[in-house]
Amino acid sequence: MQADNQIRPGELAADWSGADADVVFIGRIHTPWSELADCPRHGRADGPLCRIEIFETWGPALAGLDEGALLEVFYWLHRSRRDLLQQCPRNDGVPHGTFSIRSPIRPNPIGTSVVRLESRDGNNLFVRGLDCLNGTPLVDLKPDRKVFVPLAPPKPGDFLVGDA
Repeated sequence: MQADNQIRPGELAADWSGADADVVFIGRIHTPWSELADCPRHGRADGPLCRIEIFETWGPALAGLDEGALLEVFYWLHRSRRDLLQQCPRNDGVPHGTFSIRSPIRPNPIGTSVVRLESRDGNNLFVRGLDCLNGTPLVDLKPDRKVFVPLAPPKPGDFLVGDA
């Protein structure tokens, strides 16, 4: 595992800093992983039970959320670099453009996972399927898009999942 700020051979970083917008964190994610080397690359439905803590201000936004719901969780990968333009994800020396891979190292390091809500205790959601570090800031929650049925039949020219 590389150090958090180390550039691998073949990688390219931008000379960049700054921000264009603010993000409001609505909670914090609690997982068993405190080091990047221990964190899984992808969440799993049979992964460990993790807790999503929703800050008090946002508690009323949980109304209507039922156990068993599939949720898309959006979180800020607060320990990720933000400046790499090209990366060698498997440390194989072959550079790939950041936008062509699913690395957590991005200009805006937003992670996503689809999780199942196992249980809820007040503003605490207990889920499986996360792949982030303990203490990761929560950006947003949404019902998984697969739950929704289209309002109208597709029309010619509509983009459908699976279209290339």
